[in-house]
Amino acid sequence: MIKAAIAGGTGYTAGETIRILLYHTDVKIVSVLSTTSVGETVTSVHRDLLGETDIKFTDKLNDPDVLFLCLGHGLSREFIDTHNIPDRCKIIDLGNDFRIDSSYKERDFVYGLTDQNRDLIKKANNIANPGCFATAIQNAIIPIANAGLLCGEVHATGITGSTGAGKKPSSTSHFSWRDNNISIYKLFNHQHLGEIKNNLQHILELNNPQGYKGGVPQINFVPIRGDFTRGIFASVYTKWKGSDQKLEEAVQLYKAFYKDSPFTFVSDDDISLKDVVNTNKALIHVELHNGYIHIASVIDNLVKGAAGQAVENMNLMFGLPETEGLKFKPSAF
Repeated sequence: MIKAAIAGGTGYTAGETIRILLYHTDVKIVSVLSTTSVGETVTSVHRDLLGETDIKFTDKLNDPDVLFLCLGHGLSREFIDTHNIPDRCKIIDLGNDFRIDSSYKERDFVYGLTDQNRDLIKKANNIANPGCFATAIQNAIIPIANAGLLCGEVHATGITGSTGAGKKPSSTSHFSWRDNNISIYKLFNHQHLGEIKNNLQHILELNNPQGYKGGVPQINFVPIRGDFTRGIFASVYTKWKGSDQKLEEAVQLYKAFYKDSPFTFVSDDDISLKDVVNTNKALIHVELHNGYIHIASVIDNLVKGAAGQAVENMNLMFGLPETEGLKFKPSAF
C-alpha cells in the first residue's frame, strides 16, 4: 500500500484529495495535516465524509511515500523548509510554487499536465500540479501547439465556480453576492497565464529542434466568476493554420492527440459543464469559422483541475493504472 500524507487538510482541494484516496485500492492515508485543527476529526471540517472515515487532523507526517501539498499558493516551499520530508517521499504540489520555477532543495518538479507529460511523470519524483484554468485552457490549445499550428493570438474566456476562489470566505464568494450574478476578475492578468506561457514556450522549442526564436503568442484571457459552485467552462479561439477549412482535419488532430488519454475526450456534439462535474473527465469540442478554430473545454476545477489530476499523476509515478481510484460518473441531473 502507498502511504499518503495530505498537508493543508482543511481546504476544498484537500477535501477532494481525501475523498478520492479513501476509496483508492492501493493507498492508505497516514496523515492529514493542519495547523489549526490538530486532534479534531477530518469530518468536523469535511462534512461530506461523515461516516466514511475516522481520521483526525495531525501535525505529524508519519513517514509517507507520497505527500500532497494542498496549501495556499506560495506556502509549499515554507512547508518543505520546516518539515523533515524523507528523500524517498514523492511530492505532488497542488499550489503554484513550482509550476514555473521547478527546482528547489535538490528536488526537481515536473509540470503535471498529464496528457502532455505522461512519460515524464512516470519517471518523476516531484510534480507541480497545473492550475485549474491552466488545465482547461491548455487542453484546448496544446494539440495545435504540438502540431506546429499555433500561429496567432489566443483568445480565452473561462467561467469558474465559487470553489475556485478557495475555502476562505470573501466578499465575492459570499452567497448573497454570487447568487444570480457573474463578474470579470483579473482581466488579462490571471496568475495561471504564467504557467501557460512557460509550458507553451517549452512545447514550441521541442517542436523546433533547430532552435525556436519566436515568442509565445499573446494569450488574452478573460476569467469570469460564475454563480455555481464547481466546474470550468473555457471558450478558446485562435487563427486556424490547417491546410484547409475542413472541420474533419481539425477534429482528427485533437482525437489523435488525446487517443491514449483515459479521461480527455473529443466530443462531436456540443458539451456542457454538467458532463464533467464531480469527475476527472475533460471534454473538448472543436469548430471552425471564417479562418478561426474555436475549442470549448470543460473540467471540474476541484477534480481534473486539482485533486483528480494529482491522483492521476500519483498513479503514473507509482506504476499503477492511470484510472485507479478515479472512475466517477457525473451527476447530470
